[in-house]
Amino acid sequence: MAHTRSAKKRIRQTLKRTLRNKSRKSRIRTFVRKVEEAIANGDYEAARAAFVHAESELRRGVSKGVLHINTAARKISRLARKVKALQPQQPAPAN
Repeated sequence: MAHTRSAKKRIRQTLKRTLRNKSRKSRIRTFVRKVEEAIANGDYEAARAAFVHAESELRRGVSKGVLHINTAARKISRLARKVKALQPQQPAPAN
């Protein structure tokens, strides 16, 4: 157990930061799950809308130090690819 005032303060700060980071990670996972559910249902518009929010949350996680930048980039890239695959095909213009 910590004895000095500074060590006790660090314990308090670590506890607060841990709870805050857990909340951020949970929020990120929720937004990513919403995109994946929309993809599973085949709803392109809902997936696109959810992806916009999920991307924002992932980038915020990077800026807050909860996620590594490459991890977020990888997740965003994979989600974007899945959402794009749902996009309805445009008919080729006839010449």
